[in-house]
Amino acid sequence: MRGYTGDKDAYLKRLRRIEGQIRGLQRMVEDDVYCIDVLTQISAATKALQSVSLGLIDEHLKHCVTEAIAEGGDTATEKVREASEAIARLVRS
Repeated sequence: MRGYTGDKDAYLKRLRRIEGQIRGLQRMVEDDVYCIDVLTQISAATKALQSVSLGLIDEHLKHCVTEAIAEGGDTATEKVREASEAIARLVRS
């Protein structure tokens, strides 16, 4: 079971909302909407994706990493490394 399984429906709902935002962005570009308005909506979609990402990282740390640390050994080291790399990717984006 994944760490986010308990909140899976909420994550799916949020991702569908973001999908709608992206479709809206496509329509804005097709309709030649003012650049700044498109950029504003891109910023909103980006923040929404970042929010989902932060929630998933939190769930990963609480569930997957915590379990791995309890097991110890190479599994723990690998899960901590994965989490660190994922956080680094988010910070760079």
